[in-house]
Amino acid sequence: MASNPPGDCCYKGVRHEGEPKGTLLKVGEHDAYLATPEPSAAKDAAILFIPDVISIWQNSQLLADQFAANGYLTLIIDPFKGDALTLNRPDGFDFVSWLTRGSTGDNPHTKEAVDPIIETAIKYLKEEKGVKKLGAVGYCFGAKYVARHFKNGIQAGFMAHPSFVDEDELEGFKAPLSIAAAETDQIFPAEKRHKSEVILAKNGFPYQINLYSQVVHGFAVRCDTSKKIERYAKEQAFLQAVTWFDNWLI
Repeated sequence: MASNPPGDCCYKGVRHEGEPKGTLLKVGEHDAYLATPEPSAAKDAAILFIPDVISIWQNSQLLADQFAANGYLTLIIDPFKGDALTLNRPDGFDFVSWLTRGSTGDNPHTKEAVDPIIETAIKYLKEEKGVKKLGAVGYCFGAKYVARHFKNGIQAGFMAHPSFVDEDELEGFKAPLSIAAAETDQIFPAEKRHKSEVILAKNGFPYQINLYSQVVHGFAVRCDTSKKIERYAKEQAFLQAVTWFDNWLI
């Protein structure tokens, strides 16, 4: 793997303050959140936001709003069919069981279940919103599906603290890709970062891997913004993504 499977660090963190400005809607049968830029600032491109295991919630909505404020129509799709996790689950939660079977035992969150949801979201953006230039961001769990869906029309990608990405999936992303990594991350540790560098260099497309000091897995979405170094890393990772799309998608 280019990154390890998810763990309990994937649902721990801090809820951020703010008032989401976008719209909750259904894309097919799936929950979604659409953040729309002001017409005067809108760019000729959109971003598919594939979230972490907490899915559509305060922090991800605020991030989507920020992408929209920078001119990008942004759609968050819920890849869990309403079975997202809550923040800071108690110790002992069976994360692997949730991934493989879901909370009810009949709603798995495997690639076989998630791929069609991502395809539905891409189809919505292209066919109903008329999107011609499509970027994608993936946080933690979502990073895998950025890599997997290059084939469906993703033209530039950004990942933050990726998990569960197979080497062949990363190799298959034949487009510009930027990654934000945490200094302390058992899921995307140094050896996985270095392996990813080798794969991306071999691919021959523009790539970037930025390492943020003194932060942990999840920082780009769920860090403690009362701590200066965590707030700085989160803000810079977001700017990293916007700058990437401004250069390689527009």
